[in-house]
Amino acid sequence: MLLKNEIVNIEITDITDEGNGVGKVDGFTVFVPGTAVGDKLRARLVKLQKNFGYGIVEELLSPSPDRIDPDCSVYRQCGGCSLRHISYEAELAIKENWVVQHLRRIGGITAPVLPIIGSPRQNGYRNKTQCPIRDDGQGVRLGMFGKRSHRVIQCTDCKLQPAHFEQILQTVQDFCKEQHISIYNEQNHTGLLRHVYIREAQATGETMVCLVVNGNELPHSDILIKRLTACCPSVKSIVLNSNTAKTNIILGKTCKTLWGKDHITDILCGVKIDISPLSFYQVNREGAEQLYSIAAEFAGLTGNELLLDLYCGAGTIGLSMAHKVRELIGVEIIPAAIENAKQNAKNNGITNAHFICDDAKGAAAMLKQQGLTPDVIVLDPPRKGCEPEVLQLVADMCPQRIVMVSCNSATLARDLAVLQTLGYQTVNAQPVDMFPRTSHVETCVLLSHKNS
Repeated sequence: MLLKNEIVNIEITDITDEGNGVGKVDGFTVFVPGTAVGDKLRARLVKLQKNFGYGIVEELLSPSPDRIDPDCSVYRQCGGCSLRHISYEAELAIKENWVVQHLRRIGGITAPVLPIIGSPRQNGYRNKTQCPIRDDGQGVRLGMFGKRSHRVIQCTDCKLQPAHFEQILQTVQDFCKEQHISIYNEQNHTGLLRHVYIREAQATGETMVCLVVNGNELPHSDILIKRLTACCPSVKSIVLNSNTAKTNIILGKTCKTLWGKDHITDILCGVKIDISPLSFYQVNREGAEQLYSIAAEFAGLTGNELLLDLYCGAGTIGLSMAHKVRELIGVEIIPAAIENAKQNAKNNGITNAHFICDDAKGAAAMLKQQGLTPDVIVLDPPRKGCEPEVLQLVADMCPQRIVMVSCNSATLARDLAVLQTLGYQTVNAQPVDMFPRTSHVETCVLLSHKNS
């Protein structure tokens, strides 16, 4: 019988998809954060459940060959990265194994999983950051939430974001202190500034700064505009987002442009993309080009197909394939993203694309009623995956091929299992690392109709 606070010897044999090392003590599973496969250590048991427990490292007896020194001073406290203490080669192997194990164990999928494709960059790849700002009584803190908490860890120089984001974040933090801008308090829903949200169009260099407030105005915003544009000439858009809801959802539905444009423009797979604050856009542009190239290859387009792009966001995946199809129809629930998608098609001279503002379930039902028979359907759902009704409607439209893109291989495996009962077989899966140093991995999967 193991006891809380007992110190035990453990060898780490695996890493969970939350980034925790896994070891066993007399057959009892113990999860230890911040460890690497091959580590031999002494761990203190801090939490015990019936079938598993959690420990913390007391002493590292023999380090894993995969272990490296983290290059971030707040890595242990911050909730952003979880794999910065191991080599990138080891990280890729771990992520590939996550995809394999999820598909096998959750979905019963035995199709080949191709070798993982790494990110062109491991640092500075994120074109977006959403930093909470809080005042804990000891001063204004701006950075990232700590692991499993809403305590803000001061960090404006995150390794994952472009270097000039630090200047922007520091400028906003100094402005709040000097102008006595009230800071949002989650407990009592008071205070004004909630988050600082920055996006960069990496191909053009344009940067957007979005200030999320618990209200409709930002006092002395003229001063902040002058400082932001002076410290960072790449800033082309400064936007105020109003979020007065008692929620942990970052963005509200209403945006007001304080200065410059209401969007920034990037280039992805040769397509100009307008990005507004509310538009979905892949955070790793170079990784996204790799991912979309694979999706296009899996789609097997010849120029004669009707392509349906569900969960299309600003239209990025579908528009990158529009020149290879007869007609493209995109579906997205966020009105601003649909407007971006329509404008993106216009800006690129794409005349065979049409976009519908609806949820995937509603749009799929409507298209089915119209007797639409797409040849290929692209699914890029949120992390929670597809609703069963959507998968049924997709199968009812009988496309020859389905290309599914997912940032959560566990829900992906569940959805693939459903599609296999609806007449589709998984052909292969391609993991792509879009999120280096974190416990996330993207996967692109090809499914074909069993009777095609």
